[in-house]
Amino acid sequence: MSLTGPVVCGFMIALASQPEGVRIDPPAAGAGLAGPGTAARQPASDAGAQNAAIEGEITPELTAAIDRGLAALASMQNDDGSFGSGRFGKNVAVTSVACLALMGDGNLPGRGKYGPEVDRGLRYVLSCSSETGLIAGDSINGPMYGHGFATLFLGEVYGMTAGGGDTALADRVHDALVRACRMIERTQNDEGGWRYNPVPFDADVSVTICQIMGLRSARNAGLEIPKTTIDRAVAYVRECQMPDGGFKYQKDSGVSAWPRSAAGVASLYYAGVYDDPAAAKGVSYLLKAAMPGAAMRTEAHYFYGMYYTAQSMYLSGGKAWETWWPAARAELLQRQAGGGEWNDSGVGSAYGTSMALIVLQMPKRYLPIFQK
Repeated sequence: MSLTGPVVCGFMIALASQPEGVRIDPPAAGAGLAGPGTAARQPASDAGAQNAAIEGEITPELTAAIDRGLAALASMQNDDGSFGSGRFGKNVAVTSVACLALMGDGNLPGRGKYGPEVDRGLRYVLSCSSETGLIAGDSINGPMYGHGFATLFLGEVYGMTAGGGDTALADRVHDALVRACRMIERTQNDEGGWRYNPVPFDADVSVTICQIMGLRSARNAGLEIPKTTIDRAVAYVRECQMPDGGFKYQKDSGVSAWPRSAAGVASLYYAGVYDDPAAAKGVSYLLKAAMPGAAMRTEAHYFYGMYYTAQSMYLSGGKAWETWWPAARAELLQRQAGGGEWNDSGVGSAYGTSMALIVLQMPKRYLPIFQK
């Protein structure tokens, strides 16, 4: 596998529907969606937004804001390839989402304007991969958060590059990704979820979605992921849903809140649970609680909530995406700072800018993880 091959998009295999131990090979180069705006103009439906772009989905104002945001984000990269500062400096979670944001515009190692930044970020994340499989940098704030995002990043790199012969870097990506997935499998707790540290004790929805997305990306890229791991994760997430359709933080504690509820809905979708009452109830809750201007929506964990709400609405498609996307786009454009960045008061500008860019670039349809 070469890390300079063509982008491969739009290949998503439902995890929960596959037999255990089956290897899913990625399609030939060029299969599926090929880049921004290539989704067929079809009437919006409940089958997701990947092949049903709504009218005016990408505007000139959006394009200009993304260009400014990408330039700002690239300027934030540290000399060692990492992203983040302060207590979140040299953080694999921030580095991984920053590289995913750059990849959302089609940049890959050896490809695109910001390909060099993605390459440096990839090498930094690989340098943080241990023999145990855990991926953790110098700044460890809940290591399984960073591990999940790093696994997702490696899975997307591995799945979006194809063709050519083996390279040393490609081998390192594959090896780190396999070890990372095995770490996730080993640390799943008895309830079916994951928590901050790589030990199978307790669990919460927020850390669990990170691991599900990492496993989904790896499975899409052709790695073997046990079906039982996903089935147990789905069972845990279902037990966290509240009667109002929202999700609590842990199975035995918490109340509905829009950021964690978006993570709950996304967990079901990435586990292959689409046409299901639990997912439908969750989307209905988000349309009330996560809409810009909604009385129920708080500012706490804003970019985290927008990141998962965007995925939930996009994968739901139909009226959910048609309703949420224009309002969310307008709000994020209004919040962009003069230098092109978005600032998160808790984690910093690299994180806020990355999350905002991932959301705003979803209509470009580059990243395979966002397709059904």
